[in-house]
This record gives sequence, structure tokens and C-alpha cells, in this order.
Amino acid sequence: MKKPLLSAIVLSVGLLIAGCGSQGAATNESSNKNQESSNQPVKIVAVGSTALQPLVDAAKDQFISEHPNYTISVQGGGSGTGLSQVADGAVTIGNSDVFAEEKSGVDASKLVDHRVAVVGMGPVVNKEVGVKNVTKQELIDIFTGKTKNWKELGGKDQEIAVINRPSGSGTRATFEKWGLDGATAVQSQEQDSSGTVRQIVAQTPGAISYLAFSYMDDSTTALSVDDVKPTEENVADNSWKIWSYEHMYTKGEPDKEVKTFLDFMLEEDVQKGVVKELGYLPITDMKVERDVSGTIKEK
Repeated sequence: MKKPLLSAIVLSVGLLIAGCGSQGAATNESSNKNQESSNQPVKIVAVGSTALQPLVDAAKDQFISEHPNYTISVQGGGSGTGLSQVADGAVTIGNSDVFAEEKSGVDASKLVDHRVAVVGMGPVVNKEVGVKNVTKQELIDIFTGKTKNWKELGGKDQEIAVINRPSGSGTRATFEKWGLDGATAVQSQEQDSSGTVRQIVAQTPGAISYLAFSYMDDSTTALSVDDVKPTEENVADNSWKIWSYEHMYTKGEPDKEVKTFLDFMLEEDVQKGVVKELGYLPITDMKVERDVSGTIKEK
């Protein structure tokens, strides 16, 4: 009787070991599949705002160094282009300086807003014009063509040359809304690229245009308005009113791979690092909030 009992015990132990082995193999297989999945190639195309482009470009380089399976392409074209293309499903992310609700022809209800920074904008002039401060009304008169010579503002006897942005530009929409009180700028030379605008203003006598803070440097003079300087500190409390959120829109909720990149944009290392280094304001530094209708409330 002992031999059959011993055989049964040995058989049971063998089956148990075999079962554990199968379970371990299954677990390893599942783990390997997850590993393979996380290493699958991911392609993201972000198109739109040239004001936001330098930040996304710099952040994606940092992100890819940690996630080598990602390929991220960042292109300009203006906020209108970014919003229309992401709404059409042609790109992964639409970068914009304005709320999607502000763009005609775009169904904002189908888009999800991801705010990643704040950008200040302001007028810049050729360094030789001899003017460093204007009133809000003087700024409006310059861009609407009423004031035509810098000597009218105490500067050089030099004709004013307005350099504008295309109608689809979020920088233009922000500047006209908050800098010109909604007035439309005079017809003039238009340039889409912020870098090109800066170069033209720097090289053209009497030139004036407007740039995001991230593009301002000592090749041009940034104008104060009503004695308020275009600084990050003044944007944070809305003393300087020409600013906007930087939005990264997706069509619907992003999948987990895209969300990983969008979440990375909000990490402290990025917000306190490259965001500030490039002249943007971290979302957390803002002392006020502004909605699409322009209503301001304290944070």
C-alpha cells in the first residue's frame, strides 16, 4: 500500500512543479510583450505656432534622449495651420498661441487643450529709431497707419515700416487683440517666421513688428507700452497684457504614447528648465488666469 501512495505523492509534486513552471513562463512571456510594446516606434508630428516651436523643439530633444523609440517632428506654419491640421487628423498635435474657439472653421469641441506654458509678446523696433516707450494709443496709431514717421513720437525723422504677420498667425491674433485693442493692422509686408521678422526689423531702418519674448534679443529694441516693460514678471500679474497661453491640441484624448510626451512638457524639470531658459513662463508662475473671453481671475 505504501508504494502506490508514494507514487501518487511524487506525481502530484511533479504536476505542481510543472504548473509553476508554466505560470512562470507565461509571466515572463507577458513581461517580454510589455517590454516589446514599450519599445515600439512612436511617431509624433506637431505643427503650428512658430512662437511655441522653439520650446517644443528643445523639449522633444530632451524627451527623445530618454525615449529613443520616439520620433518627433516639430514644424511651424502658424496657429491656424496647426489647429486646422490637427482637427483634420493630419497631424498628432496642433501647436497654438490662441484658443481653438477663437479660430473660425475649427470645431473646438473635437479638440482637447493641453496648456504647456505662457508666452509674452510685444512690439520690437529697429535699434536706430530713437523710441523706447509708447502709449497704447500711439501703438495702435502706428500699426493702423495713422502715425507714419518716428519723429511724431520723438524719434528720428524716419518713415515707419510695419512688418506684419499672416492672418493665420496666433502671434498676430494675440497682438491685435491685446496690444491694439482689437484693431486690424495696416496692410504691409507679412512674414510667417518669427526668426525672419526679427532679422528684417534689425536690418530695416524705421521697422517695427512684434515678437514673442522667446525671440527677443539685443538685435532689436523691445518697446515699453505706457511705461510698462515687456517682462515675465509683468506678464505673471497681467501688468503686461500682451500674452497668451501656449496650447498643444490633440484631436480627442491622446493615446498613452502621445500623453507621455505631453505630460513630460509639464514636468518640473522642463517647466523650471527649458521653459524659463527660452523666455517662456511656466504655467505655475502665473498669478492670474485668463479664459477664452478674456476674463481675468486671481489664482
